[in-house]
Amino acid sequence: MVKLKDIAARAGVSIMTVSKALRDAKDIAPATRVRLRKLAEEMNYVPDLSAQLMRSRKTKLFGLIISAATNPIYARIMMAIEERAHELQYDLLFAHSLNQPSREEACIRRFLLRRVDGLFIVPVYRLTPNAIAYEEIKRLKVPTVILGHRGLFCSSFPNIETDDIAASYAVTKHLIDLGHKRIAYFTGPPVSPSAQERYEGYRRALREAGIEMDDHLVFNAGGTIEEGEKAALQMLNEHPKATAVQAVNDLVAIGAADVLLNQGIRIPDDIAVAGFGNILVSEYFRVPLTTVRQPKLRLGYAAMDLMQALLDGEAGESKRLRAEIVVRASTGAAIKQ
Repeated sequence: MVKLKDIAARAGVSIMTVSKALRDAKDIAPATRVRLRKLAEEMNYVPDLSAQLMRSRKTKLFGLIISAATNPIYARIMMAIEERAHELQYDLLFAHSLNQPSREEACIRRFLLRRVDGLFIVPVYRLTPNAIAYEEIKRLKVPTVILGHRGLFCSSFPNIETDDIAASYAVTKHLIDLGHKRIAYFTGPPVSPSAQERYEGYRRALREAGIEMDDHLVFNAGGTIEEGEKAALQMLNEHPKATAVQAVNDLVAIGAADVLLNQGIRIPDDIAVAGFGNILVSEYFRVPLTTVRQPKLRLGYAAMDLMQALLDGEAGESKRLRAEIVVRASTGAAIKQ
């Protein structure tokens, strides 16, 4: 096995000079760095990673926990995190919480046992102000970035999130500007801060337009296509005379729109439908979906910037990114009643 001393002997320099060149140290002349790195490659030098990690007391591992990879919102966020991690020569350990607090805590503990250098977590929201696994993260002082909105149990960690209130407000205002006054809202899980913010954006837009809130237009829909379907069927059975549907996310909107179309209801001629998230299928749905384009890649890059600050010993500031509405064929002028 080729060692640093072999490269040094061939190049006629010290072992320290070779080490600095291969580590991209700043006090090495660029020409020397290039020459020594090329020589190391020619000699098939393979660095002893385990020795490096022992010296630095780093594992070069990040832990990433999301609810499920089947949720398309996380794909591009994960891509951005992995891309930056690769540049920093970090590997990602990946786990699903499946939105189960007990499973999330088990995943966190496993990653802590692997001595990861940092954690990225999409939290499982609960109503309790504390969670044992998050207390353990704090005790061990493991750099941690929350992906999404914070709950009470994880409020001490920095996070990256979308400005969901402003984005949801923009969707409701878009529908109001089209003449809609009977706008049904399909809500998300009540424990989810992002779902609460999106509902608040809807309420705020109605208030500013002088439209009175009608509880008969609000339906619990969770976050899946199946739950969107159930909410749409409930709305049809209750006949609230809605001219538009605004959903907490694209999956719910697609489930609802599919039911409406299958019932012979035309979108947007009979009823407008809007979602949130701009997942890939929203653009290619039976009627392309008006939605909110979340800055998924930028959220992932922001998460890595935040993690790098934490690794450098800085406090790390949470970031709230703006999203924009994307108007497609699923929304149109309100029908005259």
